[in-house]
Amino acid sequence: MIKAENVVKKFEDFTALNGISCSIPSGCIYGMVGSNGAGKSTFLRLVTGIYRADGGTITIDGEPVYENPSAKGKIAFVPDELYFLPGATMDRMAKLYQAIYPDFDTARYNRLAEAFGLNRGKQVNTFSKGMRRQAATILAISCKPQYLFLDETFDGLDPVMRNLVKGLICQDVAERNATAIITSHSLRELEDTCDQLALLHKGGVILESDIGDLKTSLFKVQIAFREEYGISKFEGMPLLHFSKKGSVANMIARGDREALVAKLKAMNPLLLDVLPLTLEEVFTYEMEALGYAFHDVLEVES
Repeated sequence: MIKAENVVKKFEDFTALNGISCSIPSGCIYGMVGSNGAGKSTFLRLVTGIYRADGGTITIDGEPVYENPSAKGKIAFVPDELYFLPGATMDRMAKLYQAIYPDFDTARYNRLAEAFGLNRGKQVNTFSKGMRRQAATILAISCKPQYLFLDETFDGLDPVMRNLVKGLICQDVAERNATAIITSHSLRELEDTCDQLALLHKGGVILESDIGDLKTSLFKVQIAFREEYGISKFEGMPLLHFSKKGSVANMIARGDREALVAKLKAMNPLLLDVLPLTLEEVFTYEMEALGYAFHDVLEVES
């Protein structure tokens, strides 16, 4: 388990993390989403022991990570800004990883390099941006770490390679009970991969939830009546949003779907549809309920 309690990290001219707290259970894929500068990369550099926290605590399996080889031995990290030894090929980098990680799986490394179509004898720094990220991800996954951290995981990858990487992450979590933290500034990239999501803004977690809970806690209702009506018709119902165009109203509700639908049916509407929400819509309305403008907090890719 990863546990962060009131973690603070300051730099000369700004505070990157301001009292962040979260608990990440073993065997899950935990997504961190937020705009550039929200604190995602700083958090990963703290949990991997690259940075020392200026306040609070951060532990892996109860151990502090900073200057702790035992804890760091469980971790593989693919940062946003990739680094390879000057002039190194993938095979040379693999030998370095073998020397550091006793569980490095050479057979798996060979299989993945072939599956991704990468030239293991070519200097990695001559690769394209997407190919360098593929190489770094293959090397990290081949270490068979207990904790896998990937910053801006899908940056530069085409859709086919994104799905391959997602599949590898899910496979490790399912088969080895590994834990993965993946970050992105795009909510859509994480929607179909993560078990839990945290939304960061200005150095803090402002929303954290299981994906399943998020998707089932809110739902959209379209309803229409013959007579004129307004929001007052639904007084006492758990509505987060109400809008009306012509005779059709769109409502976002929270809570017991069946109970609410039963109440609405009893009102004899002309039209009644209950529709699912995308994760982006769920976050939008959850953020509005917290007093934030979703699109001001998170960059949403079109």
